[in-house]
Amino acid sequence: MGSSANGRVRRNAWGFFKQFVAHPKEVGAFAASSRYLAAAVTQAAGVPDADVVVEFGAGTGTITQVLCTRLQAGATFFSLEINPDFVEVCRKSMPGVEIIQGSAEDTPKYLRDHGKDFCDSIVSGLPWAAFDEELQDRLLDATLSALRPGGKFATYMYLSSMALPAGRRFRHKLAGRFSIVGKSRVCWKNLPPAIVLWGEK
Repeated sequence: MGSSANGRVRRNAWGFFKQFVAHPKEVGAFAASSRYLAAAVTQAAGVPDADVVVEFGAGTGTITQVLCTRLQAGATFFSLEINPDFVEVCRKSMPGVEIIQGSAEDTPKYLRDHGKDFCDSIVSGLPWAAFDEELQDRLLDATLSALRPGGKFATYMYLSSMALPAGRRFRHKLAGRFSIVGKSRVCWKNLPPAIVLWGEK
């Protein structure tokens, strides 16, 4: 990796940390996801077999970059990110990728804007354990509205969040909304360590 690339990594890492300090409920972690976690969550969401893929919460684009390498030819993809600073970072680092500044709650609308009724796969980087119950409900309702029957949703949760009341509540809601649910082994090659959670509509 050259010096300019190293500089971008350091700036993005520092920028991510600053956003975590400023907006902990939006960002949810002090460091960006690792490529190992990115590979696990995109695989769990069935990205390689999907025609239409949506990402919730691009952050600084760590998962987005891995996800894009796993898209099949001709697939429709866009990523939703509510934080304007992260949107700017992603648009600069991935000029060919569609990064929309908007909420995951509006996914059905953005799909219609792309001429699609449903998507096949949703990859989420949202900090579910930081959300209150009402927001969790709204986001999960939007997820189910956006997914086709048999479509897959995958997200991840840090080990430190699994036992929190909001973390337990989210897992319960996931099990109650999807026909099939599952979880991965711990991804230790991430800071903090995380588990991938997935559901099939």
